Amino acid sequence: MTELREVAPGVHTWVQADGTWWINNAGAVHAGGEVVLVDTCATRRRTQAFLDAVSAATGGAPVKVAVNTHLHGDHVYGNALLPSSTVIAAHELTRQGVLADFILANTPPVWSPTPDWGIDAVRPPTLTFRDEITLHAGDKPIVVRHPGFAAHTVGDAVAWLPEDRVLFTGDLVFHGVTPLIAMGSLAGALKSVDWLRTFDPLVVVPGHGPLVDGQRWTDVLDAHARYYEFVATTAESALIRGLTPLEAAREADPGEFAAWPDGERLVLNLHRAFADQRGTDVDIAAALGDAIAYHGGPLHCAV
Repeated sequence: MTELREVAPGVHTWVQADGTWWINNAGAVHAGGEVVLVDTCATRRRTQAFLDAVSAATGGAPVKVAVNTHLHGDHVYGNALLPSSTVIAAHELTRQGVLADFILANTPPVWSPTPDWGIDAVRPPTLTFRDEITLHAGDKPIVVRHPGFAAHTVGDAVAWLPEDRVLFTGDLVFHGVTPLIAMGSLAGALKSVDWLRTFDPLVVVPGHGPLVDGQRWTDVLDAHARYYEFVATTAESALIRGLTPLEAAREADPGEFAAWPDGERLVLNLHRAFADQRGTDVDIAAALGDAIAYHGGPLHCAV
């Protein structure tokens, strides 16, 4: 059951059951009679449930700012439901990515069932930053920081609450769920693990999967590093032997990662690894086609 959970005074998390595409986590920070959101959700139904829960928990406090941690629709499509007075903040490359989105308006036949968006158009961020920006809910600071390189996407950002030691990671962390780096960088994803180690949180809110207790933070990051190294090793071997990303994925033994949902993302991640090695970009349509072939049909969706 999805519910709003307060993990520190005025700091609320919205953790949705994962293991399917387009399901994400979000959050809200309430102080001084106002709210700052961290991400929205993919569909009208899910975003409205989130906003209703935030309103109930905060006595209807106005949403002053919404932070988008990156460009993907599961974290940004719900922007369209926010009041016109709400400022949407994100990295400058995330704004560009949201403006270039093509999936909402013309959803390809990749997922089953096709997502029921209930939203007509994207609403891009209007406040952007390059490295770091500090926002406030009342007098509570929220530091929004870009790692300085591409990882999950080119414009990833975390939201760090230094007073409460709560870290919203966006999709730099998939806790117990297969990560996705097709629109980012394999080397950057590995580098981001070390960058995330510089934070000392009590609670971590990943982009996907259950909350992480600060005592388990290192273990979660270690698992990410091992997964990215697995992708790198698989790609290096496949390139030497002239295999395609799909062939490499079918041959690979995921080992400890086999239990992680959405394992077909390995194909997309190998497309990224191949592209990085060749100095090209990923053909997202081709990569998604290979992911469907690996999965044996359209990818699971429950939104």
